[in-house]
Amino acid sequence: MKTFLISGDRSGAGKTSISVALAALLSKKYNVQCFKVGMDYIDPSYLSAVTGRHCLNLDSFVLTPEENREIFSHACSVMKTDIALIEGVRGLYEGAESLSDIGSTASIAKLLNIPVILVIDARSITRSAAALLKGFTAFDPEITIAGVILNNVRGESHIRKATEAIEHYCEVPVIGAIPRLDNPPLKMRHLGLVPFLEGSPDREFLTQINEMIESVGKQININALLELADERENPPYTGTIFVHPERKDIKIGVALDGAFNFYYGDIFAILESSGAEIVPFSPIHDSFPDVDGIIIGGGYPEYFGKDLEKNINMREGIKAASLKGMPIYGECGGLMFLCDSIRFTSDWNDLSAGDEFQMCGVFPGVSSIPSRRIVRYVIGTSSEKTPFGAHQFKGHEFHYSDVQMIGDVQYGYHLERGVGINGSLDGVFSQNTLGSYTHLHPVASRNMFADFCSLCREWKKSRL
Repeated sequence: MKTFLISGDRSGAGKTSISVALAALLSKKYNVQCFKVGMDYIDPSYLSAVTGRHCLNLDSFVLTPEENREIFSHACSVMKTDIALIEGVRGLYEGAESLSDIGSTASIAKLLNIPVILVIDARSITRSAAALLKGFTAFDPEITIAGVILNNVRGESHIRKATEAIEHYCEVPVIGAIPRLDNPPLKMRHLGLVPFLEGSPDREFLTQINEMIESVGKQININALLELADERENPPYTGTIFVHPERKDIKIGVALDGAFNFYYGDIFAILESSGAEIVPFSPIHDSFPDVDGIIIGGGYPEYFGKDLEKNINMREGIKAASLKGMPIYGECGGLMFLCDSIRFTSDWNDLSAGDEFQMCGVFPGVSSIPSRRIVRYVIGTSSEKTPFGAHQFKGHEFHYSDVQMIGDVQYGYHLERGVGINGSLDGVFSQNTLGSYTHLHPVASRNMFADFCSLCREWKKSRL
């Protein structure tokens, strides 16, 4: 198996476009397994789409070293991987703290001993690109920067000067140079890229991605890239996190459509390890599913407010199931869906200030959008009264909305770090329904998901 990591010298350097293009091109010939550093769901949606495999997250803040190793080894061995491609997060050394590399791409590169291909934003620089790279290579001697891809170049003279400087002063090969584009091919919005599942019905969207893949492929020496990759044996998985029970005795509905698709790839394996059969359903299009529990992940329900409001069967079904005690978990966008309504406080794309859409009404609250942008790590403790039981956890917040609860509500999470719904309080709950802004990684929080599955099992038995 060959493996390498694509990182950037900063956010916006172009590593996502390059990673997606390389994954797509390599997948034509090899079994490619992708990973994404950091708690992100949008970039992985593209990497999953072009490879046909769930892209999985690695993170040294939320996950322990052993959990990161098990995620990596399990996916590579079970899927018989030929090439493991890891996309970094932000700049190579950006992390949760200023004086340690926890949460950074560099920490994962060191943990797994993987060479880095650094994408340098070479806009308006040539010789200075060598100075920048010199600093990156000297900053942490444990990191191996094996190659460089220049991005945002203008013309052959620009490429020649930057390449000569880098290869002379740093002795690191330049294996590609991507021209500057006036109109980037990947569409952006307030929390990052448009998720692949949402954009894929649009033929123009797919055409732009295919054109990007073809263009990047012409600018990068893929044979040189594979020569720089680390080559290692791909042994059988011998860990203990991912198990395969003899039978699946509960059904858990997982909301999956254009409105709700923010899931870490391991969620399906972790639920199955707890004996659950996954039943995907669409809150936009479907009727309420025949299941023993519901998970509604994050996403962009605000963009589908009219469609979600129209599906009365789903909204009323979720509220009725909650009142009966069915275990239901809503995360970020799922929290918004479980509240009374989503309200726009200012003009937003083709929506106007004051527009409001009715949601499920499980929790007495209104989601307001837009609000301040929240992207940060979370540390907290859950109450034993919640569907997840009493646990300490680490997670992530990622939203542009605010929820105002009306009247008295119960909070099941106390946060040491993070904003939550109400300061240090998150995880509003009623009976067996929980909604939170905190996103939980399913491997780091596998005991919480196991407790959720056990509660689904108890609820199923109570109905027999």
